[in-house]
Amino acid sequence: MSATPSTMLEIGTEAPDFTLPSVNGGNLSLKYADQSKGFVVMFICNHCPYVLHIEDELVKVANEYIAKGIGFIAISSNDVEKYPQDSPDKMAEKDYPFPYLYDEDQEVAKAYQAACTPDLFVFDENRKLVYRGQFDDSRPKKDTPVTGKDLRKALDAVLSGEQIPEEKQVPSMGCNIKWKPGNEPDYFG
Repeated sequence: MSATPSTMLEIGTEAPDFTLPSVNGGNLSLKYADQSKGFVVMFICNHCPYVLHIEDELVKVANEYIAKGIGFIAISSNDVEKYPQDSPDKMAEKDYPFPYLYDEDQEVAKAYQAACTPDLFVFDENRKLVYRGQFDDSRPKKDTPVTGKDLRKALDAVLSGEQIPEEKQVPSMGCNIKWKPGNEPDYFG
């Protein structure tokens, strides 16, 4: 299990638009979040130990903040040829309280400069990036409890209109996105 950090997209970046198929049927675009007070775009997948480690608490955080007006959208961009457990039919088995979308051509992951799972991006009601980073400092095989404290602080700041200090934003850490052969992004240097 190799650990890959997030790329830390520049604060203030406007959320890249997309329209992707939902595992529950139909397509969903970023307009889904238009009426929210802010929203989270998460790059996750079914098999990553880092995602599985936070999954239960992520669902709790989502339920809590959805009730407060925050939108949540999950996207899987992994190559399902090599990782069939991340295919849309397997994604549909998840019972998430938020839409779970499939980015087959991996262009949405590239637009967000996503690098790992989980990779979390928080936008304000104006679609401007205000937080990108870790869910919390817990990791698989580490005794630190999973709380979602970093994401919770970011969402509380969005709801109260406060700025989130950039220097306190810690990159997420997880499995690298499983890029299709020849489709690796150029933002890794």
